[in-house]
Amino acid sequence: MNLEASAEQLQPHQILLVDDEKHIRLAAAQTLELAGYEVVCAESAEKALTLLDQDWPGVVVSDINMPGIDGLELMQRIMTIDNDLPVILITGHGDISMAVSAMRDGAYDFIEKPFSSDLLNDVVRRAAEKRRLTLENRALRKALEAQGGIGPRIIGNSPRIQQLRAMIQQIADTPADILIQAETGSGKDLVARYIHEHSNRRDKNFVAINCGAVPEHLIESELFGHEKGAFTDAKSRRIGKFEHADGGTLFLDEIESMPLSLQVKLLRVLEERKIERLGSNELIPLDIRVVAATKVDLKDLSERGDYREDLYYRLNVVSLEIPPLRERREDIPMLFQHFALIASAQYQKEVPQLSAENIRALVAHHWPGNVRELRNVAERYVLLGPAYHFEVGGAGEPVSSTHMTLPDQVEQFEKLVLEEELSRNSGSLKLTQEKLGLPRKTLYDKMKKYGLDKKDFK
Repeated sequence: MNLEASAEQLQPHQILLVDDEKHIRLAAAQTLELAGYEVVCAESAEKALTLLDQDWPGVVVSDINMPGIDGLELMQRIMTIDNDLPVILITGHGDISMAVSAMRDGAYDFIEKPFSSDLLNDVVRRAAEKRRLTLENRALRKALEAQGGIGPRIIGNSPRIQQLRAMIQQIADTPADILIQAETGSGKDLVARYIHEHSNRRDKNFVAINCGAVPEHLIESELFGHEKGAFTDAKSRRIGKFEHADGGTLFLDEIESMPLSLQVKLLRVLEERKIERLGSNELIPLDIRVVAATKVDLKDLSERGDYREDLYYRLNVVSLEIPPLRERREDIPMLFQHFALIASAQYQKEVPQLSAENIRALVAHHWPGNVRELRNVAERYVLLGPAYHFEVGGAGEPVSSTHMTLPDQVEQFEKLVLEEELSRNSGSLKLTQEKLGLPRKTLYDKMKKYGLDKKDFK
């Protein structure tokens, strides 16, 4: 039993036990150690406070009645260090009302003396699980913040996503038009917004239009605008999307749906950077970047005569391809947690813990709906909690591991388990090797194989 410890020595799943009575400390510590916890004892609140800092990975169990700083004042001071750190108070028979009041002020729970081992273990177990989830959420938020500031973020660490971010960084401030190619639900709109927000055009308008959602007889007016009286319903002058995006970015989604007659005008705008409103002969110069997006092969369309070949080549100055989710499976857990946290804040519900079985199901699924489908699954998981059986296959669709060989699946799952355990243990190799039952050298070899660094999990 460790009676003297420093903050650097503290490890996850630890309990800081604070009581001025030695026999109570020894008895409670023995109970908790038998339940698998590492226990650090402190005979005073003053000593306990020297061991704590923000993100301390454990739970505090403290007696209320102590000389000097009592348990209630200790709790208040702990809350100034980390408001989410669970504090369990031990109280005598006459202090029940005081303990109840303390719970209203932020204590996690209280235990009345004399207490059973089972009661102590149960309360501590629940508090430790809450603390673990809190720290995991913090770590995830830090990881997400590291991938971008305010605004849209391209989340993931897979090689193809890293390459995508690197390419965007290279071209963001150039005037080159961009063609985004990706399957439905992959995040074409998000990537377009990300390009805009990371460019020198970020202070101007980002204007989006779905070419497939606007009726053919209206799309020309939507894009170019019109003068009063240009046609029967033109009651007043209207500024089009091109003009509204002047100085900024125009995003043309589903560019493959643009009518052939309008493709000629679009090509002219891209070449001359000027437009004419319907019903006007005045050329209006524009400073815009055009980002177009498609879910089909435009080259194939142009070869069949369904799309102008010259427009395809003009749009395709810079081409960005967003990989489908099934081709970047290592990003799935992080994306899922990201969407789950958003749903948690939206619906005011805690995120249930993901089991290894849940992760395996997520990673193995084919994801025909890509990121949009994953987001929906994450929202259902947060809303339904334990009632959700995690059947990501949907209506009769089996969970599939298409395009992944068995060795690839094994390696992918092994990497995810290592990452999950390292995250749970805040990068502690000793605890990770113990929990996974691995020799130290084997753990080092596997971390090297998958490019994992313990510093990334602290």
